[in-house]
Amino acid sequence: MKKIGLKILGILITAIILLQYNVVIGATKSELNASSSETDQKIEEAKEELENISAEKSETLQQVEELITQISSYQSEIDDLDTKLSEINTQIESAQDKINEKQENYDEQQELLEKRLVATYEAGETSYLDVLLSSSSLTDLISNYYLISEITESDMELMEKIEKEKQEIETAKQELETNKKELDSTRAQKQQKTTELQNAKTQKDNYVAQLNEDEKNTQAELEQFEQDKRDIQAQLAEIARKETASSGGSNGSNIANNPSSSGYIRPIVGYGITCGWMGYSGHTGVDFSGSGIAGKPILAAKAGTVVTSTALKYSNGNYRSYGEYIVINHHDGTMTLYAHGAPGSRLVSAGQSVSQGQQIMSVGTTGNSTGYHLHFEVRVNGRPVNPAPYLP
Repeated sequence: MKKIGLKILGILITAIILLQYNVVIGATKSELNASSSETDQKIEEAKEELENISAEKSETLQQVEELITQISSYQSEIDDLDTKLSEINTQIESAQDKINEKQENYDEQQELLEKRLVATYEAGETSYLDVLLSSSSLTDLISNYYLISEITESDMELMEKIEKEKQEIETAKQELETNKKELDSTRAQKQQKTTELQNAKTQKDNYVAQLNEDEKNTQAELEQFEQDKRDIQAQLAEIARKETASSGGSNGSNIANNPSSSGYIRPIVGYGITCGWMGYSGHTGVDFSGSGIAGKPILAAKAGTVVTSTALKYSNGNYRSYGEYIVINHHDGTMTLYAHGAPGSRLVSAGQSVSQGQQIMSVGTTGNSTGYHLHFEVRVNGRPVNPAPYLP
């Protein structure tokens, strides 16, 4: 009886514990469901807010923003054409120097050949056979034969060298003509882009005149952003140019042509791309965002050397453009850019080597940003390309 009583008591205690556990689990599930619903609601509210911001922009301001992006694109193209013109002019100068040098060598060899012909003519009827027959001994015959062989070989080499110089001069002249044609074509392209640029600026100015003060401030911020992007592009392009020159022109061309072989990892764990390449006008990268992303670690997508680690600010101390941003050179023809980091969260500096997966900064919303996210770019020769094919 006592044993039965103990069993009943044990069953009752177990039942009470299970009941309490179920109550706790039920409460936890309810709390999680409520939290999930609240998160979903916040995400929807954020989406609606972004849609409202876009809707609140006047049609005129939207036109101005599109034109600013277009103008920036034209200016970047013109900058590229200026660089190309400079390179072509250098090639033309090099080709002309080569022609001058080859022509000088050719003239010297031609003059030497003419002297040899004159000498042969002045020798009259005397032939190489006569020289051999006039030998007074076997030793003299061998000596004369060797001398004749040397003269004949020298004459043949001279004529071959003259012919080679002549061909090289013709090749250099063709190269020069090709460069001159490319120069004319590039100048025409630049003129066309310059005309398109001026037309876009005129159109933009007409729209700007219709903006209110707040809209003009937005316009000024966007123009500053585009200017900053062009400056960064020029800086990175120069770094890429020097690195390519030092590597003999083979730096990373295989990576640029085959992005999936880049060996990148994703720059942030647990979050996906929420705004892709050219997701809106002027968007030159991809954005990673989502609930709770604020302050999350930003990782180096691949090992490399930090070429930029800075914060873009106005004179009043407010952030602008990319805000807190970092650029890493991977020495394979590509660079990666990480933007809008949290204030003071940069953990690396220019010139520092970083390993793949190393934390370099934390997610923030500095600069031209409407919310916490990581803006990530891949750049080839300084210019942004679609990052998606590079990411696993």
